[in-house]
Amino acid sequence: MRKFDTELVRVLPDTARMDANGQLSVGGRPLAELASEFGTPLYIYDVATIRAACAAFRRGLAQYSGEASLIYAAKAYASVALFQLLAQEGLGIDCVSDGELFMAHYAGVPGERLVFHGNNKLESELELALRIGVGRLVVDNRDELELLAAIATAEGKTAAVWLRLNPGVEPHDTHAYRRTGQLDSKFGFPIETGDAERAVSFCQSCSALRLLGYHLHIGSQIFDLAPYREAIERAFAFAARMRDRYGVVPREFSPGGGLGVPYTPDDPMLDLTQAAAMLAEWVQAAARAWNLPLPRLYLEPGRSLVARAGLALYRVGAVKRIPGVRTYVAVDGGMADNIRPALYGARYVVLPGRFTERSAEQVTVVGKYCESGDVLVWEAWLPTPQRGDLVIVPVAGAYCLAMASNYNLARRPAVVAVEDGRVMLWQRRETLTDLIAREMVAAPKVTGIEFSPCP
Repeated sequence: MRKFDTELVRVLPDTARMDANGQLSVGGRPLAELASEFGTPLYIYDVATIRAACAAFRRGLAQYSGEASLIYAAKAYASVALFQLLAQEGLGIDCVSDGELFMAHYAGVPGERLVFHGNNKLESELELALRIGVGRLVVDNRDELELLAAIATAEGKTAAVWLRLNPGVEPHDTHAYRRTGQLDSKFGFPIETGDAERAVSFCQSCSALRLLGYHLHIGSQIFDLAPYREAIERAFAFAARMRDRYGVVPREFSPGGGLGVPYTPDDPMLDLTQAAAMLAEWVQAAARAWNLPLPRLYLEPGRSLVARAGLALYRVGAVKRIPGVRTYVAVDGGMADNIRPALYGARYVVLPGRFTERSAEQVTVVGKYCESGDVLVWEAWLPTPQRGDLVIVPVAGAYCLAMASNYNLARRPAVVAVEDGRVMLWQRRETLTDLIAREMVAAPKVTGIEFSPCP
């Protein structure tokens, strides 16, 4: 099997190359070499691909006549090193928990460049956000609005807020779990029910709240951009009514993120520059249509910045052949580091660690965990698999590690970044000692096991 065509390039990092021996490298480093040095499962991020995605979004936003900013949606994947890299690229960080807020603050991201989302923020989280000096708190519902007002008033502070509007727009080209803009959703103030207008009125009556603008997010993994246009138009029609009734003119506006990326060579691929430019133009057109000044525009990409930059590298263990049924190829990772296939049927491709002339066979790639649903790819073509082979799952940079768990007390994998031949360890592999770090009951003495940090 030797195939490395233009279709595969769509799902691989920008710097992916294949040498004369059929071995893949990324960022100038052979993947087999990284597997030997850091072990498997291993997640590898190509820094050049992340930088290129940031630049593509900036080119699109450059066509906006007003001011514009990029905010990275940390829920796609969070690490201190990544936050620092994105901050160097001029981005802010969109957080949805006190954990993400703390990590971004620890990474040195200025509070002004932090945006705090979430549909049920805890009192302690809101207090932390105010203490850090988060630039914008995106308020999701009336209970939260009243809680934030009470906390800010008690602390003698003014909270800068966006109201998350629910525009009643449902994108249909993505999974139901990834739709967030329809009326029947846990997210946002519905425009249709009058809740959004009541939230504006409340903000105007409370001196502890400073309403800066409005926010939307209709879903993720979206390729058909038409629902964005409809949502933007509904948001600006609402903004015009709020101007006429309450004198509120939004200084800032965000249509969120959610742009889709290809996970298989057959998936469509968005041009990020064109997509950002289209969103910018629709905001400008809506502002003109309703005679509103151009707000500062914020885009909040997550998956589209990091997904294709990331690879998951596994090693084959057991190979189980059931004649006339299928061949199961078990790897040393699975649903504990990538729950997406089991959770909602996400599709991936699997590539061999080395493209060889060995004849290929159709196999099912499964993980090592005690669940029949622990399947990474149902139908994959690999050179006749053998124990010890490396396999690669591309487009693993988003929502894999972010949703990773210690199921079966698995240890979460190491993460490395590569750039121009340099390798940077972003996150070490968890150790056995890490797994008992939270236990509060003293353990009996056990012989034969060393309870110190180990690989």
